[in-house]
Order: sequence, then structure tokens, then C-alpha cells
Amino acid sequence: MAEIKDPENTIIVELKDGNVVIELLADVAPKHAERMKELARGGEYDNVAFHRVIDGFMAQTGDVANGDMEDGFNLRMAGTGGSSLPDLPAEFSKLPHDRGTLGAARSANPNSANSQFFINFKDNHFLNGQYTVYGRVIEGMEHVDAITKGEPPANPDRMISVKVAADA
Repeated sequence: MAEIKDPENTIIVELKDGNVVIELLADVAPKHAERMKELARGGEYDNVAFHRVIDGFMAQTGDVANGDMEDGFNLRMAGTGGSSLPDLPAEFSKLPHDRGTLGAARSANPNSANSQFFINFKDNHFLNGQYTVYGRVIEGMEHVDAITKGEPPANPDRMISVKVAADA
């Protein structure tokens, strides 16, 4: 297992093939890191689908309003919802969108990020300065690479559980 330096700012995402360990960058994007921990601790990310997975680009999940439904209708709606909490202000930084970084998904409004996030499959520097980077995968990127592709995937992979390492 990866060395966890700060369990309070480390997220463990259980996928079908194994765990993905994410180091939150609370010093760079404190509001986004805090939101992810709050939703994880509330169990809101558990069983949420990866509703938009583009090969060679990124895997998006975290629609806690629509992404945990089993029926196709709600999965088609995934990507349009967030949590019951207010949207977050952008926390743009100089950090690049490199392979394995976590970015905050949002609408056209830069201050509309809420619960959704994406993990970059490769360096996507065209996103730099436009989406908040607030974490990076430190272990298990091979499990991210194995997520079923599609928009939405016919049989989407799900986050089985999402926990803060300090609570695990």
C-alpha cells in the first residue's frame, strides 16, 4: 500500500478491481478537499457510477443526486446533479492536469463545482487554469485505467465505497 502521509487528507476509493488511493491537495484547494471528505464521510459517494468515461481523456463520477440509480433514465441524467450542499468557488492554481490528477467537474460557470470530479487518464494540459485540481492518485491508477468506457457506459463501473483514510 502507498505510504499515506496525511490520513485526514487521503481518500480510498474501492473499485471492482481494487483500491485507488487519492492524496487530497488541501493546501491548494481547501474547499474542494473539504467537500470530498464531507461527502465521503456521509456515504454519499458509495455506489455512484462513472457516468462519463472517455478513453485517453478522463473518467468522471460523483453525481450523488443521479449517479447511484440502477435504472437507465437516472444514469442518463448523471452529470447534471450535485449534492445538497452549495456549489464551490473555483480554486484554480498553477498545478497542471497531469495523468492521475483529480479535477473538479463543473458547468460553464467556473464557480459551479459541487460533488462531481474526474480523474485524468493522461496529461490534459488544455484544462489547466480552467478546472480546479484538488488531488492526485498515489496508488491504484491501473484500476482507474480499467474503468469501463462510455458516455454513459452501458454497464458503468461504480465507486463501491469512498472513505477518508483517517476513518478506515
